Amino acid sequence: MIFKLVSVLLILSSLAFADSSPKDFRLVSSAFVNNALIPKRYTCDGDNINPPLMFKNIPFGTISLSLTVSDPDAPNGRWSHWVVYNIPTITKEIDEDSTPGAEGVNDFGKDAYGGPCPPPRKAHHYMFQAYALDEILIISNKPTIIDIEKAVKNHILAQAQLVGTYQK
Repeated sequence: MIFKLVSVLLILSSLAFADSSPKDFRLVSSAFVNNALIPKRYTCDGDNINPPLMFKNIPFGTISLSLTVSDPDAPNGRWSHWVVYNIPTITKEIDEDSTPGAEGVNDFGKDAYGGPCPPPRKAHHYMFQAYALDEILIISNKPTIIDIEKAVKNHILAQAQLVGTYQK
């Protein structure tokens, strides 16, 4: 019963707060611009908290949002830093050091944000990937980034990416 009520509220909020078409959907941060350095505060060398993020132009019909953060330059392949899903569409901004939705497990083995922490000398890229979805995800407890990517695959209305870099 509670899940149905939450579902109805999320659907109604998506209709009330949707902005525009899928092609206009963007993810931005007041802490860094696309393809620029992520401030130390948001890394393992700083406070290790998530940066502030903003969803711009959430498409009409969006029921929920999901967000993943990963490092494709990791020595053993892609490394996930944050997995968040079922973010309500009324969430236009994610404050720093906050939890905007349900969290999955990252490759640090935690259900929380884990900031950039590359080996010394080489800059790594961090992909902040936002998904506008046509449904609320019904998924196993504590999903991984792979679980989320499989779950969203046929439900993406729009996606947006913000890339940051960091080097020790």
